[in-house]
Amino acid sequence: MKPEVIKIDEVEYVRKDSMPAPDGDIQIVVLDRGFVYVGYAKIEGDFVVLRNAKNIRIWGTSKGLGELVSGPLSGTKLDNVGTVKAPLKALISLINVEQTKWKLL
Repeated sequence: MKPEVIKIDEVEYVRKDSMPAPDGDIQIVVLDRGFVYVGYAKIEGDFVVLRNAKNIRIWGTSKGLGELVSGPLSGTKLDNVGTVKAPLKALISLINVEQTKWKLL
């Protein structure tokens, strides 16, 4: 039997494989003011919420953002940001991606 939580120096750590998978599909989300994220996207009321999100700081593409549908490229730079909650009025587009090509957990 494996422990679900361990404590080191008074800090508790939870096993990654014990965490529930986030709701929603992985999508590239383009927001106004040039913000582009990838994460588990779900519309919740007047907001688009991304969980396990990464900011796509550098696309690393030669033919546009659509090249990232099949996963990040060697020149793509991603920054972990956790959860992003943006108003729907800031949403420019949602781009479906190949789910197995993006590793976000």
